[in-house]
Amino acid sequence: MAYRLGSEMIEAADALFNKIHAYDPSVDCDKLVRAFNFGMEAHDGQTRASGEPYYIHPIAVANILADMRLDLDTIITALLHDTVEDCDVTLDSLGEAFGPNIAQLVDGVTKLSRIGLQAGQNSLQAENFRKLLLAMSEDVRVLLVKLADRTHNMITIDHIAKPEKRTRIARETLEIYAPLAERIGVTNLQHALENAAFGVLQDEMAQTITARLDYMVHESEIIIPMISVELQDVVERGGVECSVSGRLKSPYSIWRKMQRKKVTMDQLSDIMAFRILVPSTADCYQALGSIHAAYPNVM
Repeated sequence: MAYRLGSEMIEAADALFNKIHAYDPSVDCDKLVRAFNFGMEAHDGQTRASGEPYYIHPIAVANILADMRLDLDTIITALLHDTVEDCDVTLDSLGEAFGPNIAQLVDGVTKLSRIGLQAGQNSLQAENFRKLLLAMSEDVRVLLVKLADRTHNMITIDHIAKPEKRTRIARETLEIYAPLAERIGVTNLQHALENAAFGVLQDEMAQTITARLDYMVHESEIIIPMISVELQDVVERGGVECSVSGRLKSPYSIWRKMQRKKVTMDQLSDIMAFRILVPSTADCYQALGSIHAAYPNVM
C-alpha cells in the first residue's frame, strides 16, 4: 500500500506492538503495520470533534484492548472498526487484505454501531436492548471492541459541543454499555464507562466524590495493604490458601450506594473494596465462613 506512516504514527505503532509483544511474543508485526497503513489511508483527512486526526481514536481503542491482553485480530479490528461505516471501504476489501475473520469482526462492530437506544425508553426496554446487543455479538470480541470504542468516546466526550448530545450519550452508556460490561465480567471497562457517564450526568457530585477519594489516596496506600494482609491471615488460618487485593471504590458506585441508603459519603462504611481469590467454590464458602466468624456484620 502506498500510504506510509508518519513519525508520530510510527511511534504509536511501535508502542502498540511492544505492548502486544509483551504478552504475545509471536505477534505478526507486519500485519499490525499493514492495519495501521490501511486505517490511516481510509480515515485520511477526517478529524474528531476535538480537531485531532480521526485515526487517534482507533489507536486509543486498540490500546485499551491491548491492555486487556487480547489477540491480534481483535486489536486489528479495533484499528479498522470504523472504516466500513465512515469510509469508502468494503468488507470484501478488508477480507482480501486481512482475512475473513477480521472482516467478520469489523462487520459485527459496524452492525452494533448502527443501532442505538431511543430517548424515553424504560428499564425493561433497556434490558431488551442489552439482550439484542448480546444476541448480535456471535463473537464476544465484537462486543469487547464496541465497549472499548464507547470507553474512549466517553473519555473524550467533553469535545462534543451540544450538552443535550453529551447527556444522551452518557445516559445510553450508563443504561446499556456499562451493564453489558458488567455482565460479561469486564469490570475495568464497566467502571470507566460508569464514572465517565456519571461525570456528565451528575458533574458536581462526581467532582465532590472524586476530590474526596483523591484526598484518601495516600491514606489508602497504607490501609489497603494492611487490611489485605489481615484478611489473608484470617482466611488462611481457616485452612484456605488465598490471595487478597483491595482498592478504593469508584465514584459512581459510591454515589449509587449513597442514593440507595440515603446517606452522605461520610456515613458510608465501605469506601474500600477487597477481593479474595481462592482455588475452588468449596474454598469460597469456607473463606466466607472464616470472614463472618472474625468480623461483625454491618448492614
